[in-house]
Amino acid sequence: MSDVFRKLTPVLTKRWLSPEAWRIDTYEQLDGYLAMRKALQAHPDDLIALIKDSGLRGRGGAGFPTGMKWAFIPQNDGKPHYLVVNADEGEPGTCKDLPLMMNDPHSLIEGIIIACYAIRSDRAYVYIRGEAVHAARRLRHAVDEAYAKGYLGENILGSGFNLDLVIHSGAGAYICGEETALLDSLEGFRGQPRLRPPFPATHGLYACPTVVNNVGTIASVPYIVLGGADWWKSMGTEKSSGPMIYSLSGRINNPGQYECGMGITLRELIELAGGMQPGHNLRFWTPGGSSTPLLTAEHLDVPLDFESVAAAGSILGTTATQIFSDQDCPVYATYRWMEFYHHESCGKCTPCREGNFWMARVYRRILSGEGTYEDLDTLLDACDNLLGRAFCGLGDGATSPVTSSLKYFKQDYLDYIEGRTAPVLSAKQLVGAH
Repeated sequence: MSDVFRKLTPVLTKRWLSPEAWRIDTYEQLDGYLAMRKALQAHPDDLIALIKDSGLRGRGGAGFPTGMKWAFIPQNDGKPHYLVVNADEGEPGTCKDLPLMMNDPHSLIEGIIIACYAIRSDRAYVYIRGEAVHAARRLRHAVDEAYAKGYLGENILGSGFNLDLVIHSGAGAYICGEETALLDSLEGFRGQPRLRPPFPATHGLYACPTVVNNVGTIASVPYIVLGGADWWKSMGTEKSSGPMIYSLSGRINNPGQYECGMGITLRELIELAGGMQPGHNLRFWTPGGSSTPLLTAEHLDVPLDFESVAAAGSILGTTATQIFSDQDCPVYATYRWMEFYHHESCGKCTPCREGNFWMARVYRRILSGEGTYEDLDTLLDACDNLLGRAFCGLGDGATSPVTSSLKYFKQDYLDYIEGRTAPVLSAKQLVGAH
């Protein structure tokens, strides 16, 4: 075996290639629901302590310690507690949760059961992106299988623990990936972020204590319960423990999901993916989706863990690693992302609603050959008025490709403005950009 393939650590992905991996019979043949049985015999507080000890951090982008989030839930408060799984995967380049739900939905369901038992919740929801029709269908079928086996419902395995699980399909809004907008949508309102505080831990779904976790985070829980905290920490780094599913796309020979211990480098991931496509050389890439600042070929050996990527000036995010070559234009790539953020802004706050609207138009002007030097100052000024001033992270994330591309590739902007690069947008597309 090549040394690079030893970097693969299939944990969450270990069942994906099994025949009919999504069925409960296959899942149980491969250690499925053993962790649930073990967890139901433990004290809920001991499970929270285990997750804390493992160092598991959120796989949805922010990297917040999972055990700490669970411990925030107040106990003996007389209110119902809820677990909400954020399956609204919609950021450009992000594609790890949908294949997980398609190939191994029962790992998510088992993780939900354990998490609900730990936080004393008898009702859980999976909020799945509306366009993910096949994944939602497969997840609902898995839920039916779990009910039929007695793993969901009343008095699970005679433990006295009850749990109902609802799969809810959203309407396809990227903003509903933000946890408070997700909660508003789940309650039947328009998906818009809430003012915080109060936080979901005390005032979440229906104003009750709520844990909101990503699909990958919850699906990791059964493995930690079975393997233990030390085993989990044996992968990854000291502060970023465990394996991570890296979603590779772009100018590589074999795009897809690669599960490796956190701290692997892009150089190693590209080698795992069969190298760059013939005739292409790496120029820029996103470590965690379009909302994370761009990195360049100079960052090939940055360990892809939360701390190291932050030290390099970006964010690990959802590990959606989009790889661009010397044949790709960073200005045009940023323009396409800005059109996305402009389209997906919920409009609740002025900085995001107006900032993304105008930045998209400035990009159209530059790419149509009508740009000016002042446009670059306008872009930076708009980002300055957006970063940290928006209602939620969508606004902050939208500034990342703009500021980072101007940092590393200002000459590419000047080439459009000074006429060295031919316009890539037509006059028709420029309408409304002035």
